[in-house]
Amino acid sequence: MAQEAIELVDAETLRRLLGPGDRNLRRLREAFALETAQARDRTVRLAGEAEAVRRGAQALHALLGELERTGGLSEDAVERALTAGAGRAPGAPGPGRGIRVFSEGRYVRPQTEGQARYLEAMAANDIVFSIGPAGTGKTYLAVAHALGALARGEVARIVLARPAVEAGERLGFLPGRLDEKVNPYLRPLYDALEDMVPGKHLARHLERGVVEVVPLAYMRGRTIERAFAILDEAQNTTPMQMKMFLTRLGAAARAVVTGDVTQIDLDEPERSGLLQAEAILKGLEGITFVYLKGADIVRHRLVRRIVEAYTEHEARDAGRGED
Repeated sequence: MAQEAIELVDAETLRRLLGPGDRNLRRLREAFALETAQARDRTVRLAGEAEAVRRGAQALHALLGELERTGGLSEDAVERALTAGAGRAPGAPGPGRGIRVFSEGRYVRPQTEGQARYLEAMAANDIVFSIGPAGTGKTYLAVAHALGALARGEVARIVLARPAVEAGERLGFLPGRLDEKVNPYLRPLYDALEDMVPGKHLARHLERGVVEVVPLAYMRGRTIERAFAILDEAQNTTPMQMKMFLTRLGAAARAVVTGDVTQIDLDEPERSGLLQAEAILKGLEGITFVYLKGADIVRHRLVRRIVEAYTEHEARDAGRGED
């Protein structure tokens, strides 16, 4: 029988980890069929089959990482940790490795194996395509990785772009100034930045152009050097726009392209620049494609079920269309 002891920093951390009436510890024991899962004197002790103990310990570390990051454990966070631990293959990297971002003491950590592979891909490749459903952290982790690269001095600035496809990037008919017209389409990128960078620092970075958030159309004719460029919602680019973005990269530049091929808003979905790039560039040295799945969704637990329900519905519709 294998055993492992995990010592915590203080009694308050132990209390928050265990949950009301030690509920989280009981769930851990049941999820991994452990012989023993006990907590005493700031130490959690696990015992059982070696693989069960290993996975249980990985889940505990994921929960501790969530506590360090947010200060609490939601039902969704506990479910994610237990689900990820239960599905982990032997020897696979755990979800504990984090990225230090600008908020004091704040780390962004992958919550699933798919997210861990995504971070590894960004560290190892100059261009990464991240394809997956809503809620899998495609944009959030890309922004975190870019901020980490900026903090380490690996890049001099960050450029985040998004196609304003809902208005066809012809925004003149909308009321207000140009920034008021495009900001709704760029808001998700600002949300990610604001979650990781203190307000005064973010305002300074934006003012100095160290961090730039722009509609994709504004990338035309530019060369991006010593920068980390992120193209979000890339399923809504045309082939010409995708080629334009990828060919903006200059010396010492890196890029991440994110998209969800199940939510293409173009009039001709089959003409998506993301789909074409996947067909043309897959297998090219220095470029990698990472595919996130329903199991990587880290929003409310119902989001995963909603995505699965829509996927099943679309598959049934496609099957009927072939009859």
